[in-house]
Amino acid sequence: MNKTTTFTMIKPDAVINNYTGKIIDHVLNAGFSIQAMKYIWLTAEQAGSFYAVHAARPFYNDLVSYMSSGPIVAIVLEKENAVEDFRKTIGATDPQKAEPGTIRNLYAKSIEANAVHGSDSDENAQIEAGFFFSQFERF
Repeated sequence: MNKTTTFTMIKPDAVINNYTGKIIDHVLNAGFSIQAMKYIWLTAEQAGSFYAVHAARPFYNDLVSYMSSGPIVAIVLEKENAVEDFRKTIGATDPQKAEPGTIRNLYAKSIEANAVHGSDSDENAQIEAGFFFSQFERF
């Protein structure tokens, strides 16, 4: 078995709506194990730094504002084929297009307030995990 890691954040809308436990339960039932977890309220500066890759996009300022509007839960997960399997577990960015039973289908309000972040590649999973947890930093 070749386990890999991925990174997720339970976003402010889901935390505020008390979905944190349900989302974590969903993730565990999908076969992931939690390697690290942290409850934190990002500052605008931290959110801006995390999403710096989107700085030139028109939605960047709204994203930074949203991600610093309430607490988040940052989590490093492990499973065989973690990134791809987690992307399937969370569903499409638009909850209206997400498969039934996926996290976003069940807990997201909109494209913007879509309950969770999920890494899109093994490389980004390491970078994103390293943003919150020093033991996952790779240089």
